[in-house]
Amino acid sequence: MTTGIPNATTANEGDLKLTIVNPKNLYDPTPNGYSTAVIVPRGARLAYISGQGGQDSTGALSPDFAVQVKQAYANLRSALDGLGARPDQVAKLTIFVVDHDMSKLEVLTRNVKDMFGDALPAQTLVPVPKLAIDPMLFEVEAVVMLE
Repeated sequence: MTTGIPNATTANEGDLKLTIVNPKNLYDPTPNGYSTAVIVPRGARLAYISGQGGQDSTGALSPDFAVQVKQAYANLRSALDGLGARPDQVAKLTIFVVDHDMSKLEVLTRNVKDMFGDALPAQTLVPVPKLAIDPMLFEVEAVVMLE
């Protein structure tokens, strides 16, 4: 992966690696667990992972937001494994948070950094009043580059 402003020489289209772009003239989003943009190389196949919530393998949901977020990222990892993909192949995340407030950002940032390390995907957080199932507090969906 490359960090910086891409040009024709940094975005190597023959290499199936994502290029992370965090322009110097924009706010650095990496402390908050995401990148400004990610370039998927030409010719790469993409997979779209449906929203993963915090249900465990039995379908149970903890009432605790932090527990749901941790489980949702574990579920996302299982979905990646099922595709034969790694976290560093995730180009974009969209996360949905019920009744979002600033107190939830630390939990969100910690979990995304735990899963992605320095390979932070582009990310959008969408505050929502509710999700598909009433006790569900968090959901994450992903766009993944397949090799």
